[in-house]
This record gives sequence, C-alpha cells and structure tokens, in this order.
Amino acid sequence: MNSKAMYKLSYGLFILTSAEDGKDNGCIVNTVQQVTTEPNRIIVAINKNNLTHDMVLHTGKFNVSILSERSSFDTYKHWGMQSGKDTDKMEQITFSRSSNGLVYINDGQTNAFLSATVVSSTDLGTHTLFLADVTDAEVFNEDESATYSFYQKNIKGSPKKDEKKKGFVCTVCGYIYEGDELPSDFICPWCNHDASYFEPVE
Repeated sequence: MNSKAMYKLSYGLFILTSAEDGKDNGCIVNTVQQVTTEPNRIIVAINKNNLTHDMVLHTGKFNVSILSERSSFDTYKHWGMQSGKDTDKMEQITFSRSSNGLVYINDGQTNAFLSATVVSSTDLGTHTLFLADVTDAEVFNEDESATYSFYQKNIKGSPKKDEKKKGFVCTVCGYIYEGDELPSDFICPWCNHDASYFEPVE
C-alpha cells in the first residue's frame, strides 16, 4: 500500500490549544471538520501522545486556530515537533485569549479561530475523536487556509541537497534518521508517524 495516497485528501492544518491547572498548551492537528450547522458542531481528532489531548479530555474545552498559506515551517516545528510535556509552548510567541479563557493565535499566520466545548468523545486507538459545539468564532483575514497538500509542497522542511547524510527522511515533517537501516518499528520523534512515512535520503 502506498501511504502517500493519504496526502491527496483535502484537509487543513490547525493549531489546537487548551489548558489545565493553569498551564496552556497546543499542538498541530489535521482533522477538524464541521459536521452540522444547527447546532454548529465540529469534530476534532487528537493523538493521545499529545499533552493537549489530555487537557481536552479532562476539561472539555479547546480552541482551533486555522493556519493560512502564510504560515511558516517554524510555526509547525514550534507547535508540532516538540512536546508541551517538557517545553513551554507559550514562550516567545504572540497569542490572545478568547472568552473561554483559552489561547488562540492571531500572528498573521492564521485566518480565523473557533472556540469549542466537547459534547462526546470516541476512542479511535491512537487518537480520540471529539464532537464539540462551537461557542465562539472570529475571522482575522481572507488568506487561503493551508491544506495538507499545500503544506507538503510549499511549507514542509526538507533535507538540503548538499547534506551527505545516509539515512531516512520523514515525508511528513522532514526529520532525518541517520543510519543504514530504519527499524521497522521506528516512530518519528517530531510528528509521531511510523516507519512507512520515511524514504531513503538520496
């Protein structure tokens, strides 16, 4: 099976934020979809390895900042390639707070945000799917939203051609595993994708 076929699906990229016990955190997610307009509800899938997952599970509240095509790879690295378990993701970034008290990002790289309250959750194994009511929303600008396809073609970091490293590169985030052979059970430390998402560095 060619897992890259999944890149052809059209969906966006988002910064999902939540908070618990006075700690703010956030992560990159790629599954946010409106499912009904009355009531206005969305679904969000969050990887269980993310600290933000547990915050949403425990508090039932989150915000979604919608990334635009102006977003930079550094933004994806900041929110998606380090863990809030050992990093304060609020340091050295610009953010605001919505009426629910949670952080949202309006730094020129997002075009809108949504606030939501969880209605139900479904265990999907590696992820939890949350169904939530939209409680607040705002549009910042008319920039196009960043799709996963746009990210792959225009934003994602990739190894420099002059690097003579022998190894394997993650096709999702650009992480390079150095070595002659990639372990079959290897998980990318940046984006949590498995070995099937890696290609040999040429």
